[in-house]
Amino acid sequence: MKLLLGMVGLMLALVAGPARAQACQTSGDAWAGPAFANAISIYSLEWTPFGSTESGWETYLPLIQKEIGTDCPPSSQDFAAALAAFQGRYAQVPTGQFDQPTFQVFRGLWQERRSFVMARLRDECPEPPPLRDLGYLEAPEEHADRLTRLLRRDVLDAYRRMVAAARAEVPAVAADPELLQIFSGFRDPEADAARCAAQGNCDGLRRAVCSPHRTGTAVDLYVGQAPGLGVDNTSFASRRHMAQGPTYRWLVANAGRFGFVPYVFEPWHWEWVGP
Repeated sequence: MKLLLGMVGLMLALVAGPARAQACQTSGDAWAGPAFANAISIYSLEWTPFGSTESGWETYLPLIQKEIGTDCPPSSQDFAAALAAFQGRYAQVPTGQFDQPTFQVFRGLWQERRSFVMARLRDECPEPPPLRDLGYLEAPEEHADRLTRLLRRDVLDAYRRMVAAARAEVPAVAADPELLQIFSGFRDPEADAARCAAQGNCDGLRRAVCSPHRTGTAVDLYVGQAPGLGVDNTSFASRRHMAQGPTYRWLVANAGRFGFVPYVFEPWHWEWVGP
């Protein structure tokens, strides 16, 4: 069954974009084997990168492509070659084939770019900004699912520039004002803890103890949602759906221009770390 799923995925990729597939086969036949293995595993790999079972690694493909410097599909030889070069740079066996140890390297790099995570590793919890440093969102910037009000002023400026660029560069975003609206920005730590206790939604106490939203630099952005699932539903199906959309893919490729970095597990969650 897994082999069949992989073959179907490879056939779909070739049918959907034969010219693109051909353009990404320039690295030589030495990478044909890893490319074939990637074409299978991207849909059929059974693994638990975040504790629960997931099927395939398509959810993380945009981030991986960005990291290894190619937009070639995983079924291509050029993707395998680029992945092998990445593996070699980080003391992994340069097979060109996606595996769980390679993903852990990716995950570590993505986490290290989040200033908040590095502070937590030092056992620090950043203090909330003073109220004078917080600015109000305008109504069109707030998502109706969960209204938020405040964001640090410099982050709000960067967010607005980023949204303007996305609307200018992505037709789907320009056509849908809901996309890239914020459904969570600054969250007061005391109010967050009270809400956590009232709702029993403490996320392992992390929200109550120290959430990145207390800094005024974290934003939860609407990037679309799977039918019947919430804007921040963490199921595998929900996250995979979001990661395949043009909004998320644009963010992965461009959010860094405006100082934002992703949280790999939540396609909607982005943190500002500066230009």
